Amino acid sequence: MSKLATLVLRAANPQRQTDFYRQVLGMSSQGSGCVGYGGPEMAIRFVPGDAAYAPKPSDRYWKIAIAVPNIELAYDQLRASGVAVSVPEQFLDVGYLAHAYDPEGFCIEIIEHSFKGQRQAAQEALGSGAAAQTNLLGGGPHLNLLTLRTSDIAPLQGQLIEAGMKPLSVQDVKPYGFTLYFFGFTDEAPPKAQLEALENRTWLYRRRYTVLEIQHQPALGPATHPTNRPTEQRGMLVWSYPSVRRRSTYRNWQSAALGEGSGSGRRLVSLPGCPSV
Repeated sequence: MSKLATLVLRAANPQRQTDFYRQVLGMSSQGSGCVGYGGPEMAIRFVPGDAAYAPKPSDRYWKIAIAVPNIELAYDQLRASGVAVSVPEQFLDVGYLAHAYDPEGFCIEIIEHSFKGQRQAAQEALGSGAAAQTNLLGGGPHLNLLTLRTSDIAPLQGQLIEAGMKPLSVQDVKPYGFTLYFFGFTDEAPPKAQLEALENRTWLYRRRYTVLEIQHQPALGPATHPTNRPTEQRGMLVWSYPSVRRRSTYRNWQSAALGEGSGSGRRLVSLPGCPSV
């Protein structure tokens, strides 16, 4: 089974970034300079950039999301560590979430497994094994989402499915002019076949593998790619077993990244919307 393996981000101070993700967010070393929570989740690696990160609404890369059982606990822990984090709020029927920023200025979304006010019922439904570990960020964090942007979802969706990803949820956020599409390398099926169903949303935030979220904004205009930016996303690696025969459709991205991601049993697969390294 393929997976989102490594997100590579340029940073003015990679070591400061790595320390923050380990000491504040509770990630650990995953080898090759990467940090993460391990298992089937995506890891992150920071490499030197030429200038401070300056996000734009047109950037292809938007954020990562860390899912937790208890967002108020995560909020208190981040505040105690001196991190500026927004007060958790239920955002429409999308999720119970907050936003923080790392030292470089990259956005980190914190999202709860449940909608606001539904935590206890959800934990009871999942059983006693779902109890939060209060010594961990938010009671037990996992890198749940990688979020990119696009102005044209139609060709992108077909290419993601061809790459082996399964559609898991669709969330129309009409008041803000965008729609969220979620894809995962998984054999799991969401609770409801209708991808717009609310039940699929909190189910999604409890997945222990990293899901690709695409924010579709028709009015986005031309996307800003890292190829002409000193910082931001540098590239992304996708791990797969040798039986998966899909190759990159972005040759420049693949050839440039091959030295970082190749190895025994590994194969690079380009996800549309992932710009060149």
